Amino acid sequence: MTADDPTLDAPAPWLEVDALLDDPGTRIVVCCGSGGVGKTTTAAALGVRAAERGRRAVVLTIDPARRLAQSMGISELDNVPRQVKGVDGAAGGELHAMMLDMKRTFDEIVEGHADAARARAILDNPFYQSLSAGFAGTQEYMAMEKLGQLRARDEWDLIIVDTPPSRSALDFLDAPKRLGSFLDGKFIRVLMAPAKVGGRAGMKFLNVGMSMMTGTLSKLMGGQLLRDVQTFVAAMDTMFGGFRTRADATYRLLQAPGTAFLVVAAPERDALREAAYFVERLAAERMPLAGLVLNRVHGSGAAKLSAERALAAAETLTDRAAEEDGPDACAGSAPGEAENLAPDGIVDHGDGKAASGTADGPSPAPAAPAGHPPVSAEQLAAGLLRLHAERMQVLARERRTRDRFTALHPEVPVAEIAALPGDVHDLDGLRLIGARLALDPTHTDTSD
Repeated sequence: MTADDPTLDAPAPWLEVDALLDDPGTRIVVCCGSGGVGKTTTAAALGVRAAERGRRAVVLTIDPARRLAQSMGISELDNVPRQVKGVDGAAGGELHAMMLDMKRTFDEIVEGHADAARARAILDNPFYQSLSAGFAGTQEYMAMEKLGQLRARDEWDLIIVDTPPSRSALDFLDAPKRLGSFLDGKFIRVLMAPAKVGGRAGMKFLNVGMSMMTGTLSKLMGGQLLRDVQTFVAAMDTMFGGFRTRADATYRLLQAPGTAFLVVAAPERDALREAAYFVERLAAERMPLAGLVLNRVHGSGAAKLSAERALAAAETLTDRAAEEDGPDACAGSAPGEAENLAPDGIVDHGDGKAASGTADGPSPAPAAPAGHPPVSAEQLAAGLLRLHAERMQVLARERRTRDRFTALHPEVPVAEIAALPGDVHDLDGLRLIGARLALDPTHTDTSD
């Protein structure tokens, strides 16, 4: 085997995507990975393929780029699952899609776990409005909440989750702990103390026992903000335990046998380094990893022609072309000839016929652009061989990068998606991605 042979023969098992999607025991598929590797497209392609194979699937995306809606022919996605038209339902499946609305999900939790008066007080509170719109970890926590809601409805037999586009695609695993720590922290307990004591006694307790702390907090936060936080905490007091309980339940759901994590990566060093981190983190959290999806893998229809042989052949053809053209071909043409000019018109040097001038006669056949001598067949072939050599070098680099990952994690099944010549923007493109994702590696796909 040559150094740039693109055959990927590392000892990683094949990820049987169709078997995973067809298994009725698979209820949740979570696509995670670093940013820009194709998680959203992969999640959408899995949803289309699962639906057309008979599953009632819903795709939940947290990606604000709205690529999922565009590719599925939906004008827009929101917090309510919408059915995707154009999916072949002959096998009895159907597909819905939605995009997480972080604030709306938080509002739904409040409205579902508080009476009308308290819910309105919370929703109108300025601190709550800030918390629900942008508090660190809120998006990831609400993704967990929405996943729990979808699973509890039992309306779909397969939920596919496209994880948030954050620096670490596993932040959503930490979000319940972070938000729970915030809600259970000393700061919140201090602010809750007056509400727990009640009335004037509570205010007296706060003013006397915590005067120094509240004075400092007022300076740091501002008196109005501190009052907003206290009002929010008092209204939310009975709901804090529910946040923790639901987060723990969803976390256990992610660890359950019916859940499958797919780590999505590009065949690049940094992306696979992140993928290795995700694999190790999932193992540490006892999350069920189904495998690695290697996206945008390049291929070649002439894989048996190595880069070295292609470059050597290109050099031979270039030398032959130079010998046939003679020294003048390298030194350039005389002034005037380089521009195909003659006293009586433009000369077609390609045919060597001065009579084809255009001053007083008919237009010549198409010739090479002015200033550029015609390209010979040998030169054209040499250029194509050099392009092929570059492609083979890319393939070799991708193979080495992949093999380093599989050497570290030989137990992780791998599926590959061959690179497409353009972007995916419709259902047909998603179907093609799904077909390539499920392709048996023993089948040779020579398309680029």
